[in-house]
Amino acid sequence: MSADAEESRAGAKFYRIAWIFYLALAIAGLLWIGTQRGRLGIELFVDPGSWWIDLGAGVAIGAALLALWWALRRFFAAARSLEDELAALLAPLSVAEAVSLALISAVAEELFFRGALQGAIGFLPAAVLFALMHAGPGKGFRIWTLFALAGGLSLGALVSLRGPLGGAIVAHLMVNAVNLVRLARRAPLPPVPPPVPPPASDAGESSPAAHD
Repeated sequence: MSADAEESRAGAKFYRIAWIFYLALAIAGLLWIGTQRGRLGIELFVDPGSWWIDLGAGVAIGAALLALWWALRRFFAAARSLEDELAALLAPLSVAEAVSLALISAVAEELFFRGALQGAIGFLPAAVLFALMHAGPGKGFRIWTLFALAGGLSLGALVSLRGPLGGAIVAHLMVNAVNLVRLARRAPLPPVPPPVPPPASDAGESSPAAHD
């Protein structure tokens, strides 16, 4: 099997596993919220009388988080190295797949962490657990965990102040969609071929000479 075929299969497997995980997380969040509130309605996501406030706040927070990540990868080599690893993982995905993954992950994480967990244990513990979910080995993952903590605090504060999850979902979707699409579209650098040595002269070949 060619390397491209293996890479495509690995990307498809990652996509399926991610969708299954986030779908399960969303269902768990909805069920947990239902037990806390007794019912699920449109007010979970938006206040019809002031939806524009949630939308504007979500866009503003999303833009601020994107600017924060831009600064982190601009000034920290570990953040750039982490992006290289994630780009290799996401490279087989199409733009549509990256966007759909951004959507399901944003909705699922907001339902579970801001909707259910924050309502059960409070704003700060939920933000810390959200950050720990993004932890991993190496300096790059430590930066990503701190970035996730900043996101968890800002999105948690928005939900605490406003109530509905719509604004937090908008912000989360902006961050995920921009970054996932950007990384998925980044083509891996081709391997540098070794230098080709110049053709060796034939030792047994004599120089041309004039004949009478």
